[in-house]
Amino acid sequence: MTTAPAKLYGKNLSEYDELDVDQLLSQLSPEEISILAKEVDPDDNLLPPSERCSYECNKEATGPLNRKKLIEHINKQALETPDLPEIKPYVAGTVRGKKWVAPETNGNTEHEDKIAIDLDDEYGDALNTASQEEIIDLAAILGFHSMMNQDQYHASLLNKGQPVGLGWDGVTKATQPKVYPPEPPNQTDPDESIKRVLDDDSKLLDLNWNNIKNISDEKFENLFKALVENTHLETLSLVNVGLTDRLAGKLAEALEKNCTLRVCNVETNFISPVGIVHLVKSLLKQRSLEEFRATNQRSQVLGNKIEMELTKLIEQNPTILRLGLHLEYNDARHRIASHLQRNIDRSKFT
Repeated sequence: MTTAPAKLYGKNLSEYDELDVDQLLSQLSPEEISILAKEVDPDDNLLPPSERCSYECNKEATGPLNRKKLIEHINKQALETPDLPEIKPYVAGTVRGKKWVAPETNGNTEHEDKIAIDLDDEYGDALNTASQEEIIDLAAILGFHSMMNQDQYHASLLNKGQPVGLGWDGVTKATQPKVYPPEPPNQTDPDESIKRVLDDDSKLLDLNWNNIKNISDEKFENLFKALVENTHLETLSLVNVGLTDRLAGKLAEALEKNCTLRVCNVETNFISPVGIVHLVKSLLKQRSLEEFRATNQRSQVLGNKIEMELTKLIEQNPTILRLGLHLEYNDARHRIASHLQRNIDRSKFT
């Protein structure tokens, strides 16, 4: 069976392939060209929005836009324009138009298709005779977390008895949260700790100023000056104490000269990305620090340039083992993680 070729205005479509479009346009009048130009695709992104509409306004501009007068004119036109007459007048109690009728159903709304699973007789008998607690344990082993609540899952992993009333038919309820006592305030005396650092106290190995409020800049500067000559302190924690870039610069100067510090934590402060770079760069001087943490600062996003600069600095450091920084880009995360792993492996054999 053969099909007739498609035709347009009595001619085959193949005959239009050889037509000269420029010659056809030269035969059109200006009015015909204007009509043809209006036939455009309104969704064509290659045309500006002003040329996607077939409406053309031939009126001259009356002046700059006056928004107040425009709104008044629109309101006036809306009030003066009469409503369109209804073709069929409204009558109370009568239905105008086509009334919607629900389609007929056979009453069976359940899906009849079932998935057939071919199990061995041994497994089939085991599942048929399994108790509800055994099926819950099996679901926990297979990782079907959505089939059980948190209490059932933890009970299965710890080989404990299932909670009463929390089976497959049990009522789902929220788990009561555990109440933990509030963390006690930090009782460290800044003045006393500065004096002990300055005196190079051999018993002071860990200095924790976390969450101490209203520490003056003078006390921070005194601590960092004392840190330069200290030879026993190994851990310094300055979390949520209001460190700024200026104080971070003082700390970086102290890290360049201190050779005994192993851990430095300055999380949750107001240090900028440039200040973090300054701190990481200072670790290359003595190369004694093993752990550095500085997440949750003033700027949550470091940016690609800062992350790449931090990556190069970390790759030059052979002693750092743990780094606490939020990195957005996969390249920086992968390179830093690989370098830290190499440092850890190297430290195990030295």
